[in-house]
Amino acid sequence: MKVSDIERHDTDILILGTGGAGLFAALHAQQTAPEGAKITIAVKGLIGKCGCTRMVQGGYNVALGGGDTVERHFMDTINGGKWLPNQDMAWRLCEQAVIRIRELENEVGCFFDRNADGSLHQKAFAGQTADRTVHKGDLTGIEIINRLMEKVLASGVEKLQEHRAVGLIPTKDSRALAGVLMIDMRTGKFRLVRAKTVMMGTGGGPTMYKYHTPSGDKTMDGLAMALRAGLTLRDMEMVQFHPTGLLAGDHTRMTGTVLEEGLRGAGGQLISHTGQRFMFDYDDRGERATRDVVSRGIYAEMRKNNNPEQEGVFISMAHLGPDNVRKKFKGMVNRCADSGFDLAAGKVEVVPTAHYFMGGVVVDVDTRTEMEGLYVAGEDAGGAHGSNRLGGNGVANSTVYGGIAGDTMGRDVAGMSLRDPDEDVLAAEFERAIYPLSRKPDLVLPLRKQLQNIMWDDVGVMRTEAGMKRGLKGIASVSEALMDVGVEDSNLAFNLTWHDWLNLRSLCDVSEVIAKAGIARENSRGAHFREDYPEPGAMEDSAFTVATLQNGRVAVNNEPVQFTIVRPGETVLPEGAPETLVAAQ
Repeated sequence: MKVSDIERHDTDILILGTGGAGLFAALHAQQTAPEGAKITIAVKGLIGKCGCTRMVQGGYNVALGGGDTVERHFMDTINGGKWLPNQDMAWRLCEQAVIRIRELENEVGCFFDRNADGSLHQKAFAGQTADRTVHKGDLTGIEIINRLMEKVLASGVEKLQEHRAVGLIPTKDSRALAGVLMIDMRTGKFRLVRAKTVMMGTGGGPTMYKYHTPSGDKTMDGLAMALRAGLTLRDMEMVQFHPTGLLAGDHTRMTGTVLEEGLRGAGGQLISHTGQRFMFDYDDRGERATRDVVSRGIYAEMRKNNNPEQEGVFISMAHLGPDNVRKKFKGMVNRCADSGFDLAAGKVEVVPTAHYFMGGVVVDVDTRTEMEGLYVAGEDAGGAHGSNRLGGNGVANSTVYGGIAGDTMGRDVAGMSLRDPDEDVLAAEFERAIYPLSRKPDLVLPLRKQLQNIMWDDVGVMRTEAGMKRGLKGIASVSEALMDVGVEDSNLAFNLTWHDWLNLRSLCDVSEVIAKAGIARENSRGAHFREDYPEPGAMEDSAFTVATLQNGRVAVNNEPVQFTIVRPGETVLPEGAPETLVAAQ
């Protein structure tokens, strides 16, 4: 296989990923792009059948009245993110969510649960001062993605399914993006897709941890590509652990699956192996504290227990009435039953599980990056959440900023033309992707499990400098060992071992950045907790980490947060506004 074998393909607007961000970007780009513009959407799997948005159980945060306001949603987002969010991005998220939820209902065709008077039902989620989470039972993501998928499949958008992006290819001067190198997984052939504008919405997927919620093919490919392309990444130490991942054993991939926040919002209780409800020992909000606080509470309880057969803690819903639980949380009750557990009437063992990545590419409020022609939305973009994402803000972020990206690209593309790629970078990315095909075949999975244990033990829920430095050595050892692992090359069509190898290389690259950013942040904020630096530091002196690749090495620096809307100690809520609208448990 040679560089000259790479197929060349041109389009006007290229969208990587078909989660909420990618599908919304495609629909909005159609509305704003000049007539006749060619829009192409590419995805590692199948449209509507993969990605993280489809897996969303909980719901969609939006301020729809009843005392709730955009200002209150914004303050919850800023406080939840411990004053690290890009405030302009957070404000736009909260403001545009109101518009986007109506679009989802009235134009896309989503059906959400309603109250008896016909208004949208909104439930309580942790860390929020209003019941603002719109949902479709506990299967919200499937509802949103199914309807978006129908719209996109019926449109004139060009579809490149089972196409894996492996490299962002810039122009010779590196000022702009020329296109994206892909592998057609169905044939194993390479394809360079040139485009005037490219949106990256490949999703996060912190599957480098022992316990994780995303599917195993979500491997941070987008952030790894962005890092190699010289883009700046922010908040890379901020890995969100969802407190309640199903602990079903090593024999099933159900382990790590989220039991969503609505359970705790509805009054679910966390119980230790000694039978004690423990969360009020860690926070006055108990189980309704933010995800980072509850995850640390569970992890602390786990460390008290020396019995290897009792690893997690339990979530209990039975006191709310088994029939009521079965009705309100049908999806999760069935999912637990499939694994042998009774969520409605019994107890289910849970463990913190790597869920969401707050870090990502530095973008502006219109999703533009520092590289002309490249836009980033969804979990690939950093800034909106700061150090901690509120439950329900994730799918809102993807759909809001996916639509913004589509609008922006559609307008920008009129003044852009196709660019010539840097053939040297193209050749380097090609060689990088085919590297294992020239080595002696060996097993990839043991190395991935080794990385997952390293990250869980040393760069996980609780961190120290010594642990993260130990983690860096472990990551390096896995990376070095991977370079000695080859892949059978007799048939490259759907060669999943090859893609497992590429997945692990992306995970190793991003894991190194997570650990180095974690070492650089010598305080505890949100999802990042340092046992050797437990204090959060002065909020007015808040800074976020920025990581870049310089001469082949990851460099991490700090930049001050710009308090463009509100400063620590202040609020945008009107004087006399109640502290919370949520009824006490």
